[in-house]
Amino acid sequence: MEVIGVLVIILAIFALILLFSAIKILREYERAVIFRLGRLINQKGPGLILLIPFIDRMVKIDLRTVTLNIPPQEVITRDNVPTSVNAVCYFRVVDSNKAVTEVENYLLATSQISQTSLRAVLGKAELDEILAERERLNEALQKIIDEQTEPWGVKVTTVEIKDVEIPADMQKAMARQAEAERERRAKIINSEGEFQAAEKLTQAADIISENPASLQLRYLQTLLEIGSNQNTTVVFPLPMDLLEAFQARGSNAPGGQSGPPA
Repeated sequence: MEVIGVLVIILAIFALILLFSAIKILREYERAVIFRLGRLINQKGPGLILLIPFIDRMVKIDLRTVTLNIPPQEVITRDNVPTSVNAVCYFRVVDSNKAVTEVENYLLATSQISQTSLRAVLGKAELDEILAERERLNEALQKIIDEQTEPWGVKVTTVEIKDVEIPADMQKAMARQAEAERERRAKIINSEGEFQAAEKLTQAADIISENPASLQLRYLQTLLEIGSNQNTTVVFPLPMDLLEAFQARGSNAPGGQSGPPA
């Protein structure tokens, strides 16, 4: 009887082990790719799933977006500038069956494809394009990597270039170029200002030449501005030709005399 009892206990323990190995619980973002005797059956999950012990084998796949850091790659640009560029790639599994059956390790494969695509795309661009047109290069990288990972059931959503390291002598040359560009812009702005000022002065001179009285008013306004400071004595020469307009107006006024008094 004792032997039978021990056997019952062993069988009960074995049954519990089989039961626990047959029951699996998957989270919302997990899927299970089921192989039965080596043949692909289907994917299951999330929630509670049942497996046939010793017959079914499960491969768990995470469907969340993966952040893949692409290590720095040595790139020679189209204008022969050596640079070191790193990036980050965001992707996720959209087909669990393909991610298991079409590629041995989709994480490693996506990383290698990202590195080679980064070197290939940036090698065709000039340094100025890498620095100023990152958005266009990011879109090109995302499209190229996504096309190559699509057969694996992997969807690449975003690729972003993070850092671009260039040699120190090239940085100095770029600084000198930027300084020269700023000086050029400053000279252009100064020249435009002088041109506009000269144009306005020419227009003012034309208006004054047509109406001499405006020149006299300008002289009077200048005297008023100078005389506002009581602590300053200013000798202001008054040309006689400025009085001709007043003399002409006085001679034309009613009761005025046309010639000098007798």
